[in-house]
Amino acid sequence: MKTKEIKLKYQPWLSADIMHEDSLKWLSELNFIKDEQLFFDDLVKSYTLQLIDSKHFAESKKIVSRLSSSQKATNALLEVVKKHEKGLKIMVDGIDQLNEEDGYKNEHVELITRVTKFLENYRTFKTQLFVLIKNIIKEGKQKRLLQ
Repeated sequence: MKTKEIKLKYQPWLSADIMHEDSLKWLSELNFIKDEQLFFDDLVKSYTLQLIDSKHFAESKKIVSRLSSSQKATNALLEVVKKHEKGLKIMVDGIDQLNEEDGYKNEHVELITRVTKFLENYRTFKTQLFVLIKNIIKEGKQKRLLQ
């Protein structure tokens, strides 16, 4: 007797309240990141001379490039989450539209993965930026002490 292998995809049970809370949390985090990126722009501008020093130039170039692409990705993801939040009405309108509701839930599950991955990458980028700036500040202090 042959057995059939059945592949099941785990789909968490998502209520409209949970999806709404998730969306609001993502919007809050993304808006904070957007403001934080403005701070990083100012930080990079403040240390431009040290960043273009030959010792740090290659790493600085990568960091500045990642900051720019991160800003674009943040804006794009922010728009996707806003659109997703506005689409929540399909879940609470009282009309049974099973296909549309399932599509919305699938979109939400994809957004969970996308936002989580974005936040992980952003934290890594932030750590690299802070390490670079910290090293530049340390070197500046050491030069002043030697003079």
